[in-house]
Amino acid sequence: MPALSSLRADCENCFGLCCVVPAFAASADFAITKPAGQACPNLGEDSRCGIHDKLRKKGFTGCTVYDCFGAGQKVSQITFEGEDWRKTPKTAKSMFAVFPVMRDLQELLYYLTEAAALPTSAPIRDDLAEMVDRTERMTLDKPEVLRKLDVHAHRGAVNGLLLRSSELARAEVPGKKKDRRGADLIGAKLKGSNLKGALLRGAYLIGADLRGADLRRADVIGADLRNADIRGADLRDALFLIQSQLDAAKGDATTKLPETVSRSAHW
Repeated sequence: MPALSSLRADCENCFGLCCVVPAFAASADFAITKPAGQACPNLGEDSRCGIHDKLRKKGFTGCTVYDCFGAGQKVSQITFEGEDWRKTPKTAKSMFAVFPVMRDLQELLYYLTEAAALPTSAPIRDDLAEMVDRTERMTLDKPEVLRKLDVHAHRGAVNGLLLRSSELARAEVPGKKKDRRGADLIGAKLKGSNLKGALLRGAYLIGADLRGADLRRADVIGADLRNADIRGADLRDALFLIQSQLDAAKGDATTKLPETVSRSAHW
């Protein structure tokens, strides 16, 4: 079973792929428009961001909440064996096509690893371990295989296990739990709400007031927490909470967090 720490970005061993592969449009998240496959003008020849410590100030908030789950270094150092797309241009097209596939696989690995570590996942731990192994083997395939991989189909199989893991964990919370899966909760007034054990998968919580809310054992996989106010909220054992969700939210020293994530630098 991989450690969660190995499923985080290691920019020192990546060729700046997150600054090249994705497209973004001028908006509140990005100061400029950039097409897919074109290097951001802030990317240096050393594959480092020239304004990394000023991203928010310069209008690149979107960059600060992006998480590749370690796909960058894996594609750079394992899939393409350390061949820099700048020095070996013939690899660029293939490398850029593989990166989003790898990013999706690494994200699934992260969630599967967390699910397998939950004590309540005991009834399905073998299934989770098998899926981790299967997913990890996919990440080690050749570029031509990865480019043709049906990630959507694999995600469907993984999601079934993740949902079962979530159900087992939330079942320990007594009483009726709120089901707000995919709900439009943009700007919702949820201050002090009891959301313990709630199903918030894919919920739109953009700008929601979650101050002091109890989100323990809440399933927040895919929940959009951009500008959500989580000051004083309790997320100590929220399920499938990832760092980029916290980096997109507004918290403070009173926000209670699980050990798998850290307090955002901009809080």
